[in-house]
Amino acid sequence: MTAYSYKTTGVCSSEIRFELDEHDKIHRVQFIGGCPGNLLAIGKLVEGEDARKISTLLDGNDCAGKGTSCADQFAKALKQALAEKTK
Repeated sequence: MTAYSYKTTGVCSSEIRFELDEHDKIHRVQFIGGCPGNLLAIGKLVEGEDARKISTLLDGNDCAGKGTSCADQFAKALKQALAEKTK
């Protein structure tokens, strides 16, 4: 497993931590800050799921007209992690 950390912008959470396994499955998602109940739920829902699928699903999700959301930031974090893995 490889651990990743992503500094968010424009949302209540300040950071997202997660791991990807050798098959690009998501594990141990942790949002730092933000809405605890909703963000814990996201972590539970995506556990073991394919990173590409989840990044596509959550990409562009908006929170209160901010142009982004914690879910959208997670999609960006996953895309960045996947790009790093292919370097």
